[in-house]
Amino acid sequence: MTAGTHTTAQYQALDAAHHIHAFLDQKALNAEGALVIRKGQGLNLWDTDGKRYLDGMSGLWCTALGYGRKDLNAAASRQLQELPYYNLFFHTTHPRVVELSELLFSLLPSHYSHAIYTNSGSEANEVLIRTVRRYWQVVGQAQKRIMIGRWNGYHGSTLGSTALGGMDFMHEMGGMLPDFAHIGEPHYYVQGGELSEADFGLKAAQELESKILELGAQNVAAFVAEPFQGAGGMIFPPANYWAEIQRICRQYDVLLCADEVIGGFGRTGEWFAHQHFGFEPDTLTIAKGLTSGYVPMGGLVLSKRIAEALVEKGGVFAHGLTYGGHPVAAAVAIANLTALRDEKIVEAVKHDSGPYLQKLLRETFAGHPLIGDIQGQGLVAALQFAEDKSSRKRFANENDIAWHCRTVGFDEGLIIRSTAGRMIMAPALVASHAELDELVEKTRRAVDRTGRELGLL
Repeated sequence: MTAGTHTTAQYQALDAAHHIHAFLDQKALNAEGALVIRKGQGLNLWDTDGKRYLDGMSGLWCTALGYGRKDLNAAASRQLQELPYYNLFFHTTHPRVVELSELLFSLLPSHYSHAIYTNSGSEANEVLIRTVRRYWQVVGQAQKRIMIGRWNGYHGSTLGSTALGGMDFMHEMGGMLPDFAHIGEPHYYVQGGELSEADFGLKAAQELESKILELGAQNVAAFVAEPFQGAGGMIFPPANYWAEIQRICRQYDVLLCADEVIGGFGRTGEWFAHQHFGFEPDTLTIAKGLTSGYVPMGGLVLSKRIAEALVEKGGVFAHGLTYGGHPVAAAVAIANLTALRDEKIVEAVKHDSGPYLQKLLRETFAGHPLIGDIQGQGLVAALQFAEDKSSRKRFANENDIAWHCRTVGFDEGLIIRSTAGRMIMAPALVASHAELDELVEKTRRAVDRTGRELGLL
């Protein structure tokens, strides 16, 4: 089968000739040939050879409404005809971005008031860094510049967002800057040792207090973290972790900033993941689910405390993006958020599809000899490979095992992701029970095949 004017092999050769792919060994990929995705509908994707895949990752955690939504496509088409582009410079605005903000802030908790729109989560976190530092300048504490993130946290691939994140291999590619610091991740399964989960949760949170005291509270601008870690392995912290983090930030007057790029817009069954964990950030970075990935868009959401200082005392805000608040992206975001709200999709994730997936995963894998832990909430989950479940001993080559499982999953017609020794999934929020059944059954097949093919079963 061909797609467009080329065969699969021709597409692969042209791709190898002209593209550098994300987070892959390009030479190895060129030898293998990239998978060429041709079409999407609902939760399904088809490649140029006609093979169907169930997308268990919503693209990159973003296609919340699945592929092929006519309402989102129509919103983009109408806007392209009416006003395909204009900017937010020159003292101007346009109806769609105003209407988007009206809708967005009707869904957000009431202590947020302003947004700065970007094209991605990476850009939103870049804007976060400068905006937080500008806030402290405006309120007379310009020395508060240090941003604290977490090891193994992910906030994007631009220079500032890479420094804020805590992935060593990204820092090695010129991705570390002054005035950034990190604390440990709250990964109980890996780091909990003999502690109870509650004791570990407090210990992990109190690393932040130690770091603030080490750096001097007068120098620390913000603590930035994902409510649950996404690219780092879908790691959910202990239940008491966020309350202690919030206490520490308030005590030392450090801004608490939540990266909601993956967790926002219904993934956990709440509109925003911080609501599931019960804390109140000063800022939110958003993207992905804002438009269901149909058009690139992100943003930084500010609390009234920060926005009022910037507006009333800050003078010129020296930031702007050519495509920030793009009218087509805003139109699609309006259609997307309207569907999430009016079709009660977030409520369904909380009360129906989310509990169904979590129960099904535990019924299927709780007794599996290779799976040591199952984490998740709503329509996001992770399976942890383990050599010995009782002692939480991990396989020395867990990365290779998980990557093999991911590859077998593709062979089975399933797209899931591996990170370290974990298999992670985040299907579209519109997934039916039948599609979740298929997701879990194909994951089971992939895990079992991995065990047999690697001699682990």
